Amino acid sequence: MSRYAKGAIVLPKGVVVTLDKDELKVKGPKGELQLFLQKGLDIKIEGEKAFVRVDGKAPVASAIHGLYRSLLNNMVIGVSKGFEKRLSMVGVGFRAAIQGDKLDLQIGTSHPIKVAIPKAVKVEVEKSTLIKISGIDKQVVGQFAAAVRAYKVPEPYKGKGIRYEDEYVRKKAGKAAKGKTA
Repeated sequence: MSRYAKGAIVLPKGVVVTLDKDELKVKGPKGELQLFLQKGLDIKIEGEKAFVRVDGKAPVASAIHGLYRSLLNNMVIGVSKGFEKRLSMVGVGFRAAIQGDKLDLQIGTSHPIKVAIPKAVKVEVEKSTLIKISGIDKQVVGQFAAAVRAYKVPEPYKGKGIRYEDEYVRKKAGKAAKGKTA
């Protein structure tokens, strides 16, 4: 059994957790999320704390105990504070813009790339090279940020590409000319 899963999840003010049969709903100031619980798991709410409990009869439940505790914790954080990923574009002529419900990327290809923005995500472009992705669902925000980054992964020689704002790209040395020493 996971030691981490035994810990309590503190519910901030304004966050309400409800369990209806095997459907878990978390409501907060930023929105509402839902999750279906596996058989053998239960949520206990005691005051301002929530606990994920395991029924000893279900063999699969103990294996996913920690997972569901983390999912519930991420839901609580999402509806109270939200999640954010920031992407930085490095390269000459690289820029981004929002056109309706699409993110328009110009990243050195022969044509601009248009990426559909999911409804659960809010995208802002700052200074035309900084993309801010935010939302209440951690998985959707992270998946969309990874999908945008995948269009032009930073290359190791000049560091050009789309990277997370706090990501460090280790650069390689270029080719040395024959017969010359540095």
